[in-house]
Amino acid sequence: MYYITSNDGTKIAVYDYNPQGKQTIFLIHGWPLSHQIFEYQINLLTDCGYRVVAVDLRGFGKSDTPAWGYSYDQMSADIFQVVRRLCLRRFILVGFSMGGAIALRYMNRYNGFGVCKLILLSAAAPCFAQRLDFPYGKPMQEVNDLIALAETDRPQLCQNFSRQLFARPHSDAAVDWFRGIALSASGIGTIKSAIALRDEDGWEDFSCVHVPTYIIHGDKDVVVSQELAEIQHENICGSKLITLPDSGHGIVYDQLEEFNSIFMNAITD
Repeated sequence: MYYITSNDGTKIAVYDYNPQGKQTIFLIHGWPLSHQIFEYQINLLTDCGYRVVAVDLRGFGKSDTPAWGYSYDQMSADIFQVVRRLCLRRFILVGFSMGGAIALRYMNRYNGFGVCKLILLSAAAPCFAQRLDFPYGKPMQEVNDLIALAETDRPQLCQNFSRQLFARPHSDAAVDWFRGIALSASGIGTIKSAIALRDEDGWEDFSCVHVPTYIIHGDKDVVVSQELAEIQHENICGSKLITLPDSGHGIVYDQLEEFNSIFMNAITD
């Protein structure tokens, strides 16, 4: 792990596995987690000879926790700084949940610089919260309640979230592992990025995607609805939508073997 300084001075933790690998896979985690959620994909990818670059978003994991800069514009700028500093070319960009929305904003703001393929996992796009003209996200009051809980009892928020991730039964230890990852986030990052989740609108990002795109979603996701995946599919030209019938939001683990098979097919296709 090392740090790359973003354009506003924030230090972003970067994890570069197998730097001599045949192709780079760039992983962006979601709220309120860290790069650790990709453990069972990083193992697989490196075993298959890929280079894997993962980051902790600002406010999460081992990255700095500034009091500002949790908009999608700034977090996509953080990604761009990493891409530039590592001189990445023709890499596959993968975004989970909020990380998917940030990946889409990167495609918009930086014209998909260096990206040859996009993979969206349970992506919280175009809008996480409902609007008057957009009834498909989380109810606005529910998102406000999440933010209020983060401000008053973040441990309870992390416990609730870890229990909502999965549609299938998993060991208490596995659920506790995800809860621990969420607890490793800063309070500031958890709150301010939840506000971004509530307020950001990514409709314009779709039209800026001009690379092959895979959308992988769990049919039993209660955090990001299947309707959002279908909207992504309809609005990203030529995209492919793949649904895991027995997975919830934690798609990288819920049906681990099935997901990894689909994920590797998307990478090699």
